Amino acid sequence: MVKICYVDEAGDLGMLPQNPMKRDNNQPVFVIAGIFIDSDRLYGLTQDFIHLKQRYYPGLCSSNIKYLDRILPEIKGADVRKAALRGLHQQRRHAIGFLDRIMELLERYDAEIIARIWVKIPGKVFNGNAVYSSSVQSIYEYFNHYLDECQDKGFCIMDSRDQIKNIMVSHSVFTQKYRILEPAYPNVAELPCFSHSNNHAGLQICDILCSAFLFPIAAYVYCKDFVDNVHVTERALILRERYGKRLKHLQHRYQDYQNFYSGGIVVSDPVNQASSSLMFK
Repeated sequence: MVKICYVDEAGDLGMLPQNPMKRDNNQPVFVIAGIFIDSDRLYGLTQDFIHLKQRYYPGLCSSNIKYLDRILPEIKGADVRKAALRGLHQQRRHAIGFLDRIMELLERYDAEIIARIWVKIPGKVFNGNAVYSSSVQSIYEYFNHYLDECQDKGFCIMDSRDQIKNIMVSHSVFTQKYRILEPAYPNVAELPCFSHSNNHAGLQICDILCSAFLFPIAAYVYCKDFVDNVHVTERALILRERYGKRLKHLQHRYQDYQNFYSGGIVVSDPVNQASSSLMFK
């Protein structure tokens, strides 16, 4: 058996202004997450996901399209988030129903999740390239530990950005994996493979995890005191109440050689130094 880690992100790598205004679209957090799945469960996961797309978003494709072609048009996590938090009553119910089924998929197929969540400091430059590269290195570290536990090998598929960005983040992994002293990530077979999310159920589900679960919860619980815009809404607490404990249970979390806990959903909050546990309470 081979394990696969699907990686996607939510939010942007731009700076948060000193005084975020109510009408702006500045995103106060950046989220990058990975989903670990056993390759022998991928067929069932993909089939069930296509069925969910057909059930909840039948208008996504024309009625005469072939069944498997339904993987191609995406249900974007940001759109599901918008419907769940800011839609009319029926839209909110529909979006929450879809998110319920996504959570059930992750649990049914024994997926495990990890994430890095970065809270931006208003008015301070956000070094997006360094954040992205270090986050991917952390994901590789957590995935390598997961593979070690499973006594298995695996590889990572990331949602493609542009060529230069792909090359640089891949090179950041390369410098760790192929260093002379203590090469890192021995259980991960290769550098990240970059692909288009239209072709992968795993990437589409990871987008929903990032954008519709983790991003709205983090944006509210860590940024409510200093950001007042469309991305920070108290309704996100509905998502935390409904899914927080289940997200906590899905984490791949472990004790390292110094007996410190590592992995799981890790939040870097330089503003208030708040704990990652706020994602689940």
